[in-house]
Amino acid sequence: MEIINAVGRRKGAVARVYATSGKGNIVINSKELKEYFPQAHVHNKVLAPFIAIDSENIYDWKVNVKGGGFKGQAEAIRMAISRILVKINEDFRPPLKAQKFLTRDARVVERKKYGKPKARKSFQFSKR
Repeated sequence: MEIINAVGRRKGAVARVYATSGKGNIVINSKELKEYFPQAHVHNKVLAPFIAIDSENIYDWKVNVKGGGFKGQAEAIRMAISRILVKINEDFRPPLKAQKFLTRDARVVERKKYGKPKARKSFQFSKR
């Protein structure tokens, strides 16, 4: 089987995922999944597409991810894995789309404005 690849994005994170036939190993930036994401709730976000389609993993996954925080990176990887699963089998599309794994979540942090402590927060107003 040839290599299948896809890109996933979330917040500032960009994940490039490559799938080859194998035993189900997931390697992220040259580290194992549990080593890269030690927290269980973040680790489960990456595995969510496989749970959604009720399928065992028969592919090896190599992931390069940059930018963002751990949550954004996990969701970017989830999106890329979902896109590859749809390329492999079009029948996986409805369950993955129902859980919004194929939708690009474009929400990013709003920039800080000058004269304010944060994006919209203001300093306390004193009339006198």
